[in-house]
Amino acid sequence: MWGTFLARITSNWMYEFRMVEEIESGTINGLLVRPMSFFEYYLSQFMGYKMITTLCSMVIPFLAVWIFSMPTNFERLPVAFLLVFYYLFLVHAISFIVSSVAFSLTRIHSLTVAKNLAFWILSGELVPIDLVPEPYRHWILSLPFCNAVYIPVGYITGRIPIEMVWHGFLTTTVGLIITGTLGSLMWKQGLKKYVGTGA
Repeated sequence: MWGTFLARITSNWMYEFRMVEEIESGTINGLLVRPMSFFEYYLSQFMGYKMITTLCSMVIPFLAVWIFSMPTNFERLPVAFLLVFYYLFLVHAISFIVSSVAFSLTRIHSLTVAKNLAFWILSGELVPIDLVPEPYRHWILSLPFCNAVYIPVGYITGRIPIEMVWHGFLTTTVGLIITGTLGSLMWKQGLKKYVGTGA
């Protein structure tokens, strides 16, 4: 239940499609002249949307936990949700990279679908990471994508110690540095190719 709920929070289909469409159609022109950047414009919308929908839909997992007596350490929820929302910055940074590809290629929506399917697997939503054999399990846990579902859910249910949560913050930070640098370079290169009438 918690895994499904958190997986919905950490997905970014809608805004990534909109970012790609802005570049492909040429309507990005109106955003380029605004005081905030393209990245900040969509980040603010994305985070605001996720916070509102999370607060409004929080009643569903709480009711399920109460009705079915599911194991949940409610005192651990704040730290778990802090990790999830920190991870959302990485999700948006990766979406920014994907949208930057639209400067060079057309019809990249399939890339978004493939990326999200890979994230579902690496996050532990489709296949529990505990069932993955070594050394692959160790490799997956070294990536930041398990911070979307596996680590927060494991921490909430008492299966994972706080040390893994701190490790999750660390891997997300490393991921943000890498994706932020790559996204910035790709964006600058993409703007050089952009002619103002569509990519």
